[in-house]
Amino acid sequence: MSLIEQAAKRLAQLRKAGVDIPASPAGAEQVPPEPSSVRVQVAAASQLKRQRDEMDKPVEVCRPEDGPVSRRIELDLNALSARGLISPDAPRSQIADQYRVIKRPLIANAMGKGAAPVKSGNLIMVTSALSGEGKSFTAINLAMSIAMEMDNTVMLVDADVPKPSVLKMLGLPPSPGLLDVLTDESIELSQVLMKTNVETLSILPSGTQHARATELLASGAMVNLLEEMATRYPDRIIIFDSPPLLMTTESRVLATHMGQVVVVVRAESTSRKDVKHALAAIDSCPVKLMLLNQARAGAQDGYGYGYGYGYGYGYGYGYGSDGSNGA
Repeated sequence: MSLIEQAAKRLAQLRKAGVDIPASPAGAEQVPPEPSSVRVQVAAASQLKRQRDEMDKPVEVCRPEDGPVSRRIELDLNALSARGLISPDAPRSQIADQYRVIKRPLIANAMGKGAAPVKSGNLIMVTSALSGEGKSFTAINLAMSIAMEMDNTVMLVDADVPKPSVLKMLGLPPSPGLLDVLTDESIELSQVLMKTNVETLSILPSGTQHARATELLASGAMVNLLEEMATRYPDRIIIFDSPPLLMTTESRVLATHMGQVVVVVRAESTSRKDVKHALAAIDSCPVKLMLLNQARAGAQDGYGYGYGYGYGYGYGYGYGSDGSNGA
């Protein structure tokens, strides 16, 4: 049966059923309309399809706006090793072994495992009496050494705001940092914090220099920032490279917030008088440790590093090493 014959038969069935079939214009192809029951079924199917299409659309989940993401930078670890700095990828060295000894009491105090509880023990300031004694070199190496621990993370803060040198020593350009957070409420710590390719090490630059840096370090904003930094992660140890104690006032202000202070003394260079004055300037700090830099251990051993620690005055002694004394 042809399509035309089928359509004619269907048309006859619809007329017999009482369905009113309007006349078509002359010459138009006679196509039988669908019965009402068919139209109802088609409408229902269309509605069901629309519902299914709505259900298949991706659901937009309401989520809070993502906070600022810390920048990630790549440290040239080979270049750092060539400069005498500790690198996690470098072969075992004498200076690395020395810092393993130096860091041990600091970590114990920071994690509450020392001889006595130390308030804010995970806030550690590295300073010196005068410039050129190796405090920045010490701060970087100490941070690197602690970053190699299995149970700790470390943040290295360049708090030498009058004369920052941490980024330069690490081969990095100047960048916003600590002072920018303290002067601009819209800037969050995470925006200026640098994550590094040493997974457990992050760096906070000193930031944009400010004429009232001392007041900023003594401000309530600084106290709040230190509280946030110290308590956000229980395994975090924070190393502050600060200005020399006898040359600026910023370091003395910063020391009032610290749990531990490491005073770097250059052997055969810094006078005993200057060391005593420097230690007196941080008398309020609960733990003061002294690290003797470039101490001559023997005629054939070259210069080295030493450390001393205790509650009150520290006494240093030397280790042989070929490392640089840094800044």
